[in-house]
Amino acid sequence: MNTTDTTDNTLYPIGDVAHRTGLSVSAVRFYSDECIVEPTRLTAAGHRLYGVRAIAELDFIRTLRELGTGLEQIRQVLTGESTLRYLLAEHLDVVERQEADLRTRRSVLRALVRQENPGERISLMSRLVTMPDADRQRLIAGFWQEVSADLPTDVAERVGEAQPRLPGDPTAAQLEAWITLAELLQDTEFRSATRAYLQETYGSGPGAIVSTPPVQIFIAAAGEDVMPKLIAAHASGLAPDDPHARELAARLVHQSADALGAPLDDELWERIAFGFPRMGQVVHEALHDPDYEATHGRYLSLVATINGEPSPDAELEAASDPGLGRAGETVLSELGRWLAAAIRAARPTGAGPER
Repeated sequence: MNTTDTTDNTLYPIGDVAHRTGLSVSAVRFYSDECIVEPTRLTAAGHRLYGVRAIAELDFIRTLRELGTGLEQIRQVLTGESTLRYLLAEHLDVVERQEADLRTRRSVLRALVRQENPGERISLMSRLVTMPDADRQRLIAGFWQEVSADLPTDVAERVGEAQPRLPGDPTAAQLEAWITLAELLQDTEFRSATRAYLQETYGSGPGAIVSTPPVQIFIAAAGEDVMPKLIAAHASGLAPDDPHARELAARLVHQSADALGAPLDDELWERIAFGFPRMGQVVHEALHDPDYEATHGRYLSLVATINGEPSPDAELEAASDPGLGRAGETVLSELGRWLAAAIRAARPTGAGPER
């Protein structure tokens, strides 16, 4: 190693070097004995003297040691066998892995602190957090296979579309949400309750009709075409009996009749118009149905947290919450009354059965 000093020829005894670098005298002596930073010169009595370059190297070593760098790595950097950038990149990778591990431990500890008998759950929670991706996917797939067993295939695929995707570097909130969800997915009561809710909601009554392929195709088409235009017409202040509003409303009713396989008569026009003013109330009640909140709704909320996404019900909640509107009026109820008026304005006088 080159020990020639070109900036300052002053030499310092080992005590001064220790004071300048923050190292102990024994540490400075150790680095010299290991031939990592040798003294610039030895006195006749054998005392070590160090120049400013050697002192700078020792100060650099102290910094690297504080970062956890090993002696061999330090030697390679000082001799040019390795670059400082490569060394720092290696350390950053180690620190980031340690940070992720500590975050995982923190999530487990937080969850355990909330338990009445944490000792019984330590191994379970640790296993859930460190679960491999393949095992995680099998757990989710098994849950949906069981709870959607009574539903038509297309409905089962649709309700199970929301899938948790725990990132490689999750936040504490994401890890805690995964722990909660993973426990629920393996809970017999939660599985049974979710299956019963989905069956009642989509497997019988009006839900079964809404879940049929023709109605779902209509909903998708209307959601991409007619409904956005009707909402925009309402937002622009257009009167419900405006020709443009009437034309859009008539198109909506015709598409509804095709999807339902129902005759396009006065009764259908009125039935469709009648339902819209209650749209806000219906949505609000559905979002706050205790069975939904305890089963499918809870699943969706946890999945949104795990995926780092907004709550799936946030927009509908805001649009249907009577506490946020004027005198209990909601955005959806106001829109619903306008849609009902537009449909009635578009209905042909004395509309009979029409196919």
